[in-house]
Amino acid sequence: MHATLDVLLLLALPASGKSELRRYLSHLDPEIAATDFGLGPTVQLDDYPYVHLMRRVAQELRELDASPVFFASDAEPFLDGRDWATLTALVSEDFAALGSAPDVPNEPTSWLLDRYDRAGSIGGIEPRFAPLPDSVRSALSVALDDEVAELARQRVATLASYEAGISTVVIEFARGGPEGVEPPLPDPHGYQYSLRFLSDDILDRASILYVWVTPEESRKRNEERARPGRDGDASILHHGVPDAVMRGDYGSDDLVYLLDSSSDAGTIEVPLGAAHHRIATAVFDNRKDRTSFLRADPSTWDPDATTALHQALKGAFRH
Repeated sequence: MHATLDVLLLLALPASGKSELRRYLSHLDPEIAATDFGLGPTVQLDDYPYVHLMRRVAQELRELDASPVFFASDAEPFLDGRDWATLTALVSEDFAALGSAPDVPNEPTSWLLDRYDRAGSIGGIEPRFAPLPDSVRSALSVALDDEVAELARQRVATLASYEAGISTVVIEFARGGPEGVEPPLPDPHGYQYSLRFLSDDILDRASILYVWVTPEESRKRNEERARPGRDGDASILHHGVPDAVMRGDYGSDDLVYLLDSSSDAGTIEVPLGAAHHRIATAVFDNRKDRTSFLRADPSTWDPDATTALHQALKGAFRH
C-alpha cells in the first residue's frame, strides 16, 4: 500500500491536539487511513523527547553547580532561542536515519550531548558540552544514562519501522513567539525561523497539517492536560509547559500569517538561499476542542465525537 502523503508536518501550539491526532491516526484501520487521508503506516518523529532531556541535562548541571545550559530553571524559556533550530536539526538528523537500525550507544549520555553540540552548531551555537570537564560529563552520565538509553531504544525502533515508499512520516513540533507580538515574528521565533532548518529532503517531500487554536486556548488546555512529576514531564500527551514559556515562546503564532502571505494560495514558502520550497498546507480548526477525548483509552472514545473528528479531518486532508 503506497502512501499519498510521504511526509506530514503536524504543527500547532502546545496542547492544541497534535499528539492526540497522532494517536488517532495510529489507531486507524490501514485501509481507512489510506482511503480517507492518503496515509501509509505512520512513522512518528517528535522533538519533545529532546526538549525533555534538555531540561533534565539543565537540572543535573544545576545540581553540579556548573554553568547553565539550555535553561536557567525549570520554569523559564531557552537561554538561547537558537535552540529552536537545534531541535529542528535533531529531527532532520532522525529523518535522515530512517530505515536504519543503529545500535543503542554504549555511552548514551555522551552520545546525546555530542548530538546536541552538532545540532546546535547548525543554528550558529558554539559547542557547549565538548568543553565540559570529564568529571562533569561523567556525573551527567551517571545521572542520565538510563533515561537517554530508553530514548535511544525508542529511536531505534522508530527508525527501523520505516519502509520507503510505503510509510508516511509524521513530524510533530510546536513553535511560536512572545505574547503580544504580531507576525512576522523575529528570529529565532516562529515557524518562519524553524522551518528553514529542516533538511531539503524533508521540505521537498512534506505537506503541513496545522492544528489551529488560539494562544489563550492553548494555555488553558496546557493546564488541563498536565500531570505533575516525571511521568507527566516525559509524556507527549500529559506534559505541562511552564506559564512563562507559554507566554514567552507560545504567546503568539505565525503559521496562519505565513499561509495568508504566501504568493501561492494553500502553501507556505520556506526560503533557502535563492530557492524556495512551497509546502502544501491545510488547517484543521480545533479552536472548539475536538481532540482532548483522544487522551483516554481508545476503548472509551465516544463514537459520535470520533465520527465528527474523522469527517473534519477528511476535509483538511483532502486539501
